[in-house]
Amino acid sequence: MSLASVPVAPLPRAAEPAPDATLRFDLTALLAMLGRNRLLIAATLATALLGGLIVTLLISPRYVATASIQIDQEADRVLEGTEVQPQAGYADAERFLQTQADVLRSRALAIRVAERLKLFGDAAFFRAMEAPLPQEAPTAAGTARSREATLRLLQEHLAVELPRNSRVARLAFESTDAEIAARVANAYAGEFIEANLQRKFDSSAYAREFLSRQLAAAKLRLEESERALTRYARAARLIRTADADEGSPSGMPGSVTAASLVQLNAAANDARAARIAAEQKWRSIAQVPVLNIPEVLGNQAVERLLEQRAAGAAELQRERARHLSGHPGVRQLEAQQAELDRQVSTLATAIRSSIHDQYRDALGRERALAEQVDALKGATLAEQDRSVRYAILAREADTNRTLYDGLLQRYKELSAAAGINANNLSIVDVAEPPLAPSSPKLALNLVAALALGLILAGAAVLVREQFDDAVRAPDEVEGKLGLPLLGAIPLVQDIAAEAARPRSPAGEAYNALRSALLHASPHGLPRTLLVTSSQPGEGKSTSSYAIAAGLARLGKRVVLVDLDLRRPSLHRMLDLPNGCGVSDVLAREARLESALQHAQALGFAVLTAGPAAPNPAELLGSASMAEMMATLVERFEAIVLDAPPVLGLADAPTLAAQAEATVFVVEAGRRGRGATKAALRRLRAERAAILGVVLTKFDLRKAGAGQRYYRSGYYNYGEPDTLRQAAE
Repeated sequence: MSLASVPVAPLPRAAEPAPDATLRFDLTALLAMLGRNRLLIAATLATALLGGLIVTLLISPRYVATASIQIDQEADRVLEGTEVQPQAGYADAERFLQTQADVLRSRALAIRVAERLKLFGDAAFFRAMEAPLPQEAPTAAGTARSREATLRLLQEHLAVELPRNSRVARLAFESTDAEIAARVANAYAGEFIEANLQRKFDSSAYAREFLSRQLAAAKLRLEESERALTRYARAARLIRTADADEGSPSGMPGSVTAASLVQLNAAANDARAARIAAEQKWRSIAQVPVLNIPEVLGNQAVERLLEQRAAGAAELQRERARHLSGHPGVRQLEAQQAELDRQVSTLATAIRSSIHDQYRDALGRERALAEQVDALKGATLAEQDRSVRYAILAREADTNRTLYDGLLQRYKELSAAAGINANNLSIVDVAEPPLAPSSPKLALNLVAALALGLILAGAAVLVREQFDDAVRAPDEVEGKLGLPLLGAIPLVQDIAAEAARPRSPAGEAYNALRSALLHASPHGLPRTLLVTSSQPGEGKSTSSYAIAAGLARLGKRVVLVDLDLRRPSLHRMLDLPNGCGVSDVLAREARLESALQHAQALGFAVLTAGPAAPNPAELLGSASMAEMMATLVERFEAIVLDAPPVLGLADAPTLAAQAEATVFVVEAGRRGRGATKAALRRLRAERAAILGVVLTKFDLRKAGAGQRYYRSGYYNYGEPDTLRQAAE
């Protein structure tokens, strides 16, 4: 018969808390953690503050003197073009200012400052900078080491600040001597301005000297190129006009032949156009009757003759209607009509001949101009062949003339501006010796020490909590062990006596545990309930007794069995004899009925462990154990098994695998170095049905700030006096 025949369902879980409840739970856990580690946190913060105070007192006071310089991108110009170096555009202002800042930090400027203040080898300067003075040997190497140390101190303790949207740079120098800090800052500002002026003057002098040499050479080249051009034009018999040819390069003077060719070519084009128009006109009327020619019809004389002819024809028609053809009147009119026809024909023929004459004249003019153009083309081509060399010489002369004019203009501008010292730098504020040190600042150092202390304290608390597996409060059970909390038993002087009093804090706690067990499975209370813990002394025997007593008060038939055959304790706690017990029954040296003890004062039966057995593990795993448990199941409604601790023994895992349900007891605040979790892993490996955890020895006085719920109201329904004493 299997003792775990009835399946055990997990305890019903509460609904998920609302967001605000979760927040309160997290805050409660945090406050509890801070309360547990308050001494560690306080010690860490005190150490950090003390360290910050000591460091502040040990640091020498340091002073920072600040001078400000306005850096304009361009200086005011007295003459246009007085700057030798090109100015940066306003879009490149940030790079310009950064360049000036790099100049301020440069080694060359540090050398000028050191030479101005005579800082090389100055012992007072090295003392003010808290640096050892190099021991100079009477060698160049010793002097070089001293110079390098001085320049390094100047560059390391100089701070250059360029605020955004501003052209005022601030130079700050730090030293333990306020006077030296101010002197060095002012020296940097002055030397920066002087160095800028010196660079401009040197650049201008070099430019003037360079331009003077270039100007003399350019003048000689221009004279030689113009003489060569004149000699070649005379030898090639080239006559140039002031105007340039249309087809010649820009600036090249034109020739007489080319100008004539252009004019004649234009006239020839006009003659060709006139000839084409005349020819077209003649061809359009050559095969047309003369009276159909538009020029003839448009002639006023022809129009008058045609009108007279039409009138005569009408008169002749009337006369023929009245008289015969031989009549004198008819003959006279016919003679008039014949004369008019002859005049019209003669005039039309003359007009047609004039159109043909115009065509012949246009053709002759075109041919004459074409012959002249052809002649000039040949002359122009020959002249162009001779002009190739001339064009090269002319371009060379023009280039030399342009270069000479530019150099001469620039030389005049630099000469006029040679005595003008325009500067784009100016001192805004002169550095003064500071009255108060800039560092160390006690308040700032203490705040930094406090912040560092908070970080270290937080890290220490997190590390401590990470390696701390102790369960100090009920709220930590599920988070650390992954099991539901069945009950939290407070710490009292006599737990057995308190558990027997139902209204005491311990009695109320065990009543709550009993209620949880009554609903632990689908059929209610498990028939066989094993109570164990990871280590001895955690309160499992007391919890077993309290569970049995609580169930007995409900009228159930209960038996409490002490299965800790190695170190039994129930008989001493209940003041019962231990002459015959479990070990005798399992060894078949006594019957179960004789070993059971029925104490009327307790209200339940007890089966003590009996005499010590040499082989407890074998007895607990034997068939006799199964038979004894089967008999107890038949006779009792609830069987509470007080098992030995889990770690180091095989007894508890073996019994947990056979029991219907297991209750795991954990002592509050006990550090087991992983023993609790290891015990639970062993029980789970044996597939034990673990109902949950009973937290024992929960000290209300040591509960952190996050456990005020338990301190103020968790056991308020118990006995007032006892509760007050427990909470005090």
